[in-house]
Amino acid sequence: MSIIDLRSDTVTRPSPAMRQAMAQADVGDDIFGEDPTVNRLQETVAQLLGKEAALYLPSGSMANQVCIKVHTSAGDEIIAEKDCHVFNYETAGIAFLSSVQVHTIIGQHGVMPLSEIKKAIRPKLYYMPRTSLICLENTHNRAGGTIYPIEEIKSVSDLARNERIKIHLDGARLWNACAATGISPKEYASYFDSVSVCLSKGLGAPVGSVIAGDRAFVDVARHFRKLFGGGMRQAGVLAAAGLYALEHNVQRLSEDHTKAVRLADTLATVPGFSIDRSSVQTNIVIIDVTKAKAQPSDILSALKKENVLLSAGNYMGIRAVTHMDVSQDEVASAGEIITKVMEKLERNG
Repeated sequence: MSIIDLRSDTVTRPSPAMRQAMAQADVGDDIFGEDPTVNRLQETVAQLLGKEAALYLPSGSMANQVCIKVHTSAGDEIIAEKDCHVFNYETAGIAFLSSVQVHTIIGQHGVMPLSEIKKAIRPKLYYMPRTSLICLENTHNRAGGTIYPIEEIKSVSDLARNERIKIHLDGARLWNACAATGISPKEYASYFDSVSVCLSKGLGAPVGSVIAGDRAFVDVARHFRKLFGGGMRQAGVLAAAGLYALEHNVQRLSEDHTKAVRLADTLATVPGFSIDRSSVQTNIVIIDVTKAKAQPSDILSALKKENVLLSAGNYMGIRAVTHMDVSQDEVASAGEIITKVMEKLERNG
C-alpha cells in the first residue's frame, strides 16, 4: 500500500513538466544579478504583489527573518500573534539574528484583536523598547490554515502607519487565502511594507520563497540575504520551478481546500477527535485529541504503521494538510484508515 502523506504541503514534489522547465532554465550568476530566470521570477512576484521589487530566497524562514532584520534595530520589540510561525517555528531567529524581543498576543483563529495590538505598542519613552514592527500571518498555519480577514488587516495597517510602525506579512500560504476569498495578492499586499510568499508548499516547487517591498527595502534585504548565507549563483534552475508553479498551480489550490473539508467532515465523527469546523478554511485540519485515550505521539505512530502520515499540531493536537500530491480518493482512504485506527485505540485505551 502506498503512503498517504498528509504531514504538510511541503512534501509535494515537482511534476515532470516542472522538472522539464527546470532543466531548460536559462541561468547566470544571481550574486551579480545576472540570472535571467531569477530576475523574471522576482519581477513576476513584484507585479503580482503590486510592489516595486522582490527578492528570491532559499526558504520561508530566511525570508521572514530577513524582513524582520531590515525593519528593526537591536533592542527593539515586535508584535506578533502567540501561535505565529515567526515566533514558534523559526528557531528563535528573531532573537538570534535581529536581537529583538517579541510581544505576543493571543488571537482567535490567528487574528489579533486590534484593541490588544494598541495596548502592546510601547510609549515612546527612553527606558522602554521601541515597537518597530507588527507581523501578521495569512493563512495562519497553527490556527488551522485560517484566513486573516481583509477588514482586520486594513485596521491593523492603518494603526501601524498612524504610529509609524512597519508591518510585515508572513504570506507563506497567501496563495491559499487568495484562492479561498477571491481577493488578489496585490490587494492583500497593499497593506504591508513587506510580504513573504512561499513557492514550495501548495504550489509544488521544490525550493524557495520571495519577499517584496519598495526598492530601498529590497536593496537592504539583499545585503542581509547574503549575510545570512542565502546568496546563490545559478539559481535559475530553482527559480524556473517557482515560475512554473505560479503559472500552473495557483488556480488548483481550491481543490486542496475541498479535500480538507472532506477530510474534516469524516474525522469530526471519529471517537476521541474534536475539530473546530470554523477553522477549516483552506488546506489544513487541526484535530484536538484532548479527549482521546491515546497520546498524540501514539496516534501518529499507529497511523504511520498503516501508511498514513500526519504531524504534530497545537498542544494535544495533530495536523493534516491536503495538497496536490494526495488525490480525493486518497483523502477518502485516509479518513477510513484514521477512523479504524482510532476506534481500535479507543477500545484498547
